[in-house]
Amino acid sequence: MIALARQYGRYGYRKIAEFLRRAGWQINDKRVERLWRREGLKVPAKQPKRGRLWLTDGSCIRLRAEYRNHVWSYDFVEDRTHDGRKFRMLNIVDEFTHECLAIRVSRKLKSIDVIDVLSDLFILRGVPGYVRSDNGPEFVAKAVQDWITAVGAKTAFIAPGSPWENGYIESFNARLRDELLDGEIFYTLLEAQIIIESWRRHYNGVRPHASLGYRAPAPEVFVSSFAAWPAAQPRPAPPATVALVPRPTLN
Repeated sequence: MIALARQYGRYGYRKIAEFLRRAGWQINDKRVERLWRREGLKVPAKQPKRGRLWLTDGSCIRLRAEYRNHVWSYDFVEDRTHDGRKFRMLNIVDEFTHECLAIRVSRKLKSIDVIDVLSDLFILRGVPGYVRSDNGPEFVAKAVQDWITAVGAKTAFIAPGSPWENGYIESFNARLRDELLDGEIFYTLLEAQIIIESWRRHYNGVRPHASLGYRAPAPEVFVSSFAAWPAAQPRPAPPATVALVPRPTLN
């Protein structure tokens, strides 16, 4: 438990308990909580609660994801490398499965980069029903809107100044910053790209999500070495041989 708490410093005892059960321990949350407190481990501090003024036609209420690939949402996050230079991340999330579909990391991201990332995802996963975003210049660019409409999807913009209407991606951005960005120093852009992509895979395949019953959005599937090894190729059949029958001799 201490090793897991050291590895995942921003996880509480419930997520640690889920990791222990995955490892084969028959243990419940209450016992882990008692041991957690006895060892002096601290639950990550919660952010202060803020009142939200929900609109009667808020997009989160009006358009709720009902199945996979129904609603995707995307947004930008900024950070800096050790030399003080900014870099940006374009995060895309499937609101129904809570899976992070992609994180594009670059010094600059424009509307053409949004189209580039979305086009790759559309080819791999199919075209979603809706793509939700805020009213930033990259998202309301006419080129992006025209392209999304041309491929068969629909845009769903949130009301200006209402980030809580895009709650799924805002929650993901908060987890990304809290669990990774606030605790990492990136010396180069390449290092940031590799570490952030590694965290994205962990977020999708390993990290327990409370909203999903402490399951991962896209659990990793492990294949045994024997099953993964290529099957032995069948040997070619030996050439057919014809038995020689001696001719009968005439007396």
